[in-house]
Order: sequence, then C-alpha cells, then structure tokens
Amino acid sequence: MKICFASNNPKKLDEIRAALGDHFDILSLSDIGCHEELPETGDTLEANALQKARYVKDHYGVDCFADDTGLEVAALQGAPGVYSGRFAGEPRSDERNVALLLEKMSEKENRKAAFRTIIALIIGEKVYSFEGKAEGKIIQKRFGTEGFGYDPVFQPDGYEKTFAQLSMQEKNAISHRGKAVKQLAGFLRSFGASSAKVED
Repeated sequence: MKICFASNNPKKLDEIRAALGDHFDILSLSDIGCHEELPETGDTLEANALQKARYVKDHYGVDCFADDTGLEVAALQGAPGVYSGRFAGEPRSDERNVALLLEKMSEKENRKAAFRTIIALIIGEKVYSFEGKAEGKIIQKRFGTEGFGYDPVFQPDGYEKTFAQLSMQEKNAISHRGKAVKQLAGFLRSFGASSAKVED
C-alpha cells in the first residue's frame, strides 16, 4: 500500500517507516514532487495536521497523512504547544528552541511536560485522526544525540534516559508519535484487509 507522509524530515520519515514496517510504501513529499512549504496556520495541533494533509490531497491527489506534534510544559501553561517548531522564531532551529526552553525553565520547580502528536489521515474523501501522548519531564541540560527537536531535554516517565539517549526502536515503543503511528498502522492494516475483501 502506497501512501504519502507529509514530511521531508529524514528523521521523522525513518521513525514512521520503522514503526509501520514493510506493509506500507511510505512516500515523502519529495517523492510526490511536492517541494513547497506546507501551510501550518492553525492554532491547534489537530488543525495543523489536517491542514497539511488536506493540502497534499487537494494539490497532488494522493492519499496522505500528516502529523503535528507539540511539547506541552506545565510550568509554561502548556507552551510551546502548537508553536513548538518555531518557539524561538524563524528560521526554525532545534538548537535555539531547546536553548529558549531551558532558559525559561531555569528557575521552575515543576518540570512536568508531555509530548502530544496528532496524525490526520485522508483516504479518498474520508478523514481520520489518531493521537499519541508521552508524559515526562524537562531536565536541566541536554543528554544524547539521537532523535531531534526537544528530545535531548525530555525524559519520559519511568526512564533515566532522555528520548535522545534511546534507540529509535526504544523510542518508538513509548513515544507520542510511536503511539499515534501504532494506531495509524492498525487502522491501515485493517483498512487494507477490508479493501482487499471488497475487491475480491
């Protein structure tokens, strides 16, 4: 089954492909000839994910799913949230985003945080959505070189390591995106099976 993931981020594509396995041929935006920046003007993760998936479907005519992820920090009243990718402004920079987060958290005692991912899927004319969440805390300095974004400063509950210290397989098993993708994969497998039955 071929389906487009609305991203050109190689690390996100690797995570998605690893999580979905060999049952699916996951195309990137480049694979379908989409090289423009996708719109992300919504004020919620749900709105952004759907906006990106809808853009690809409307302009390129391919079935597609898109995700939007936010880091929600309790001491910052849920920020950076939907603005996680551009927390420190444009152009987007993981380095500057993490530095700004650590600065804002420097005197905070409550370090609780959660990553939340929303995946919007469009197949034909139907829209589906899936959500995954990972609870944890923001530590005081970076650890690890794997992953991306805020991974070096996010320590998931029950672990002594940050997301950036975990292997991709370990992270996919417990991460917000991993949980959302697991729901997506289960749905796509059942969808593919039911489509095959209809065609038969």
